[in-house]
Amino acid sequence: MTQKEAGQSEGQTLKAELIAAIPSLRAFAVSICGNSDRADDLVQETLVKAWGSLASFSEGTNLTAWLFTILRNIYYSEYRKRRREAPDPDGAIAARLVAPESQNAHMDFLDFRDALQKLPLDQREALILVAASGLSYEEAAEICGCAPGTMKSRVNRARNRLSELMSAPPSTRETREWGAAMRLTEASRD
Repeated sequence: MTQKEAGQSEGQTLKAELIAAIPSLRAFAVSICGNSDRADDLVQETLVKAWGSLASFSEGTNLTAWLFTILRNIYYSEYRKRRREAPDPDGAIAARLVAPESQNAHMDFLDFRDALQKLPLDQREALILVAASGLSYEEAAEICGCAPGTMKSRVNRARNRLSELMSAPPSTRETREWGAAMRLTEASRD
């Protein structure tokens, strides 16, 4: 086998590994940004950036962890840029764009997604990397730049908080959120 043929074979293997990582990357992207369209854009940007930076990838290291790190860095860079955009705090605009679903399973999923989005970003990120993407605590810790013990703690806190959010009846959750909003409003008047 010539050097050219060996290089092509390695390129095909790497291409197949990149393609195989897409579903995990998309799931992670959806979990951190909460928007499937934006998640698709994040994954696409990640793959383009990874493809352009293949020379910096060290053979024999974890390609998936490298891709997750790129995706995470892109998200945080854009998050810092978009912080100054006007939000939709009461969700009035977004609510008009969404048609209510009639399937219970879908509604349960939406409740889960809402509860997941209420977790602090570090806990949500840890839970998705370990529980949903199947990475080890060590791999997830490497991606997030923290110690494995910290990652374990984040996952545990995220699971406990998610369980708490999902077990509360909707009326209790809504009442608690409304009460918190009222306390904030009253505090801002003082």
